[in-house]
Amino acid sequence: MESLIKEIGEAKNIGIIGHVRPDGDCVGSCLGLKAYLDNALKDARVRVFLEKPGEIFSYIKGYDEIDPEYQCEEALDLCFALDTSAMERLGKGQDIFKNAKKTICIDHHISNKGLANLDHIEANASSTCEILTSLFEKQYMDKEVATALFTGIVHDSGVFQYDCMSKRSFELVGELCEYDFDRSRIIDETFYQKTYVQNQILGRSLLESILFMDGKCIAAVVDKKIMEFYNINYEDMSGIVNQLRITKGVEVAIFMYELHRHEYKVSMRSNGKVDVAKIAALFGGGGHVRAAGCTLNGTYYDVLNNLSLHIEEQLKNYSSDE
Repeated sequence: MESLIKEIGEAKNIGIIGHVRPDGDCVGSCLGLKAYLDNALKDARVRVFLEKPGEIFSYIKGYDEIDPEYQCEEALDLCFALDTSAMERLGKGQDIFKNAKKTICIDHHISNKGLANLDHIEANASSTCEILTSLFEKQYMDKEVATALFTGIVHDSGVFQYDCMSKRSFELVGELCEYDFDRSRIIDETFYQKTYVQNQILGRSLLESILFMDGKCIAAVVDKKIMEFYNINYEDMSGIVNQLRITKGVEVAIFMYELHRHEYKVSMRSNGKVDVAKIAALFGGGGHVRAAGCTLNGTYYDVLNNLSLHIEEQLKNYSSDE
């Protein structure tokens, strides 16, 4: 994309939509783009349609302006889909996006085959926030924009530790650090810090996890009864799959929680030998080589059995290639 501002053109009524169950990169990219466009386009109305994110992100400018009800009856001049690899991932925002006069998708998922009039996809980027950082013009940047973008990169890179962080990624993070905001506080309070209840559910998940496939896989599940007992939602379970992944000897970690009876949201993490994005894609999901997810029906054991077949196949192929 040569120029984001040029692509926007004369649009005055602009929408920004992220994926369902928004994570740090989704929230950071949506609010970062809004703050940037508010600076650049003084006469435009810019709205963010998104399921309400957790309070941990309330420090980002525009958080209180998010519309979680997706109230938009008119056709927008322009609508962005951010950090979203497929139309159904827009949830209740699909109709708003489809009805817009022009659509732009900015994303970093390798599974994204395109869903807009203009698709800007960089599968090698650490995050959608990294892509936006490279697209934004400095004259419209400020502390608030940088804060949002930094948040997204932190979350999707696991605080800069994942392989998705390239030399270019670190250079762009360095540019964001030129602005005066509390970087260590963002990392501590949005990535590492847990409430007591979150620590309880993390501990229970680890305690009840199972090792299988000769210790190369680990899995844990949280069902509706447990969620109701602890009075938690999906946001409270973020980070569990990453903790499972760092178990010694494990190649693939699987964490799932129950959406409805016999329907599970599945998150997978790989330590390099298995491409979990390929597995997720087989079940209508997507993501990255080392981090992906999907939704599967059946019992907990049905889901594990379905995933295990493909994990085992990749591990065998990896061993034979060595």
